[in-house]
Amino acid sequence: MRTYVPSGREAEELAAGSTWYVVDATGQVLGRLATRVARVLMGKDKPVFTPSMDTGDHVIVINADRIKMTGNKLEQKVYQSHSGFPGGWKEVPAKRLKAQQRADRIVREAIVGMLPKNKLQARRARKLRVYLDAEGLKRHSGQKPQPLAL
Repeated sequence: MRTYVPSGREAEELAAGSTWYVVDATGQVLGRLATRVARVLMGKDKPVFTPSMDTGDHVIVINADRIKMTGNKLEQKVYQSHSGFPGGWKEVPAKRLKAQQRADRIVREAIVGMLPKNKLQARRARKLRVYLDAEGLKRHSGQKPQPLAL
């Protein structure tokens, strides 16, 4: 039996009707939320999923400041970045990011880090919106987002 694999144009036409989902992060564990959202962004649950095509849906994550981190991750996890200049190494603990009302960066980095590292990663990451509270959902009322059951 032969397996049908849609070509580039066919897969784009089948996935053209991407839907918008909203996820409430209140009380959710960070890693479990990130894997489920990354799966929706990739389109893994769609019948037209093709690894080389972007067939995923848009996801809005609200209440990112109410996310849970298990164990001692809040005290021990460190986010690192480099500006590209000498001495430009920065380390920020997760606890400080959460205290500075930047929990959206914690959630975004966890989700984007679970996407495949290929040419489609940036395009899939653009389909993700993360907000600290439910006020951000008002910006996307025109898209009529559906709640995503996790």
